[in-house]
Amino acid sequence: MFRKYGILIGLLPVSLALTGFSSPLQAAGQSSSIPWWVIVLVVVLGLLLGLWLLRRPGEEVAPTGTEAVTMAHVAEMPAPGDLTRMEGIGPKISSLLQTAGITTFAQLAAADVSRLEQILTEADLLGLADPTTWPEQARLAAAGEWDALEALQDELKGGRRV
Repeated sequence: MFRKYGILIGLLPVSLALTGFSSPLQAAGQSSSIPWWVIVLVVVLGLLLGLWLLRRPGEEVAPTGTEAVTMAHVAEMPAPGDLTRMEGIGPKISSLLQTAGITTFAQLAAADVSRLEQILTEADLLGLADPTTWPEQARLAAAGEWDALEALQDELKGGRRV
């Protein structure tokens, strides 16, 4: 609720500083004894309070230094279940493997090539794809060895050794 009315709440001390403090003193026939800098201070603090109340929840400062590098590397990494990162696996085969219960790199790494061939045969896709290197690629991906995975994939064509 305070966030919704943040600027109004922040302006409350401002309005008190500009009107409320001097009016009772002037009405009694006395001159205002509040220094100008107090009024300015109250105005600035009121505005800061209003802005603070308007900030978005969860707003954070951007990471710097080592954290920024780490965040950049995390953003480049594929999702844990992105099997299309393997050479020779496209969206259709990835969907097929996920339906068969193979959803992570670790599961693909542990799968027997014969089981993968069976899944492809049942979908009539065995002639289009060769799963012999998929577990090897998945082991590297599961271990986070992205450079080694890329080096291996440079040696492959459509998932097959050239």
